[in-house]
Amino acid sequence: MSADRILLTGSSGLIGASLVRSLGHKRISTLTLHRRSAEGDGGGEVWDPYGAAPVRNPQALDGITAAVHLSGANLAGRRWSSAYKQEISASRVTPTRALATLLAGLQSKPSVLVCASAIGIYGGRGDELLTEDSSPGTGFLPEVCLAWEEAARPAIDAGIRVVHVRFGVVLSPEGGALAQMLPVFRSGLGGRLGNGRQWISWVTLPDVVRAIEFALQTASLSGPLNVVAPNPVTNLEFTRVLGHVLHRPAVLPAPAFALRVAFGEMADATILSSERVVPVRLVAAGFAFEHPELEAGLRAVLPPAKE
Repeated sequence: MSADRILLTGSSGLIGASLVRSLGHKRISTLTLHRRSAEGDGGGEVWDPYGAAPVRNPQALDGITAAVHLSGANLAGRRWSSAYKQEISASRVTPTRALATLLAGLQSKPSVLVCASAIGIYGGRGDELLTEDSSPGTGFLPEVCLAWEEAARPAIDAGIRVVHVRFGVVLSPEGGALAQMLPVFRSGLGGRLGNGRQWISWVTLPDVVRAIEFALQTASLSGPLNVVAPNPVTNLEFTRVLGHVLHRPAVLPAPAFALRVAFGEMADATILSSERVVPVRLVAAGFAFEHPELEAGLRAVLPPAKE
């Protein structure tokens, strides 16, 4: 694996930054693509996925053996207006298509492209157990995820193995849903969201990074790959366990109507949506989670709570 040279987009994000650190510790060569000047960034290249020529210096991609594509506007970046929903979609679909086309046109193509996706493709499905073979849902997020995955088609058609890593709720105090919840729970004001019966398919950030590396190395994997821990929990259970780990009460619920007033359409599509997803293909391929259970996972990513 030391001879690999991996191309990365989204290297400044929560998952990307952790992946870069992990690959660096393994002495694996990486080349990062950035939307802004690469001056002083350790050898990254500038790219414009919305332009006619996505990369200013295509020769820099010579010798790339694999690629990991992590991109997309933050779903919770602001209230979902029509304009922001268009930005959410375009920020995923257009760069993915641009990168897949770029890789497909290389004289020496990478063997694999691991491309970000999300379990939002399934939509809210109540208590239904969802695997990679489950049908997509309906609504805005499933439609975005379908288009996002289809945008990698140029790479597939060029013979590149493409893995769509469908991320669940990634647990890290450095970003994402958990980081937003921590101040509320640490103040003792946390509790279930809505009725608490909706399922949360979670995964720790270290397991996300390990799963991406596993997908890069496992030639038998292609297509959709659920990157979630094998034991999803309800929102009520999640908040109870988080309060227990933080030594804080978790008894103040946030009613569904209040969440809809505060967040609009996003509340039903994300916070109140129930997605009970399991990682069938990862487990079948031999991947072993470091944090399969929620309490141990939270304790692994959070600093020790003060009594």
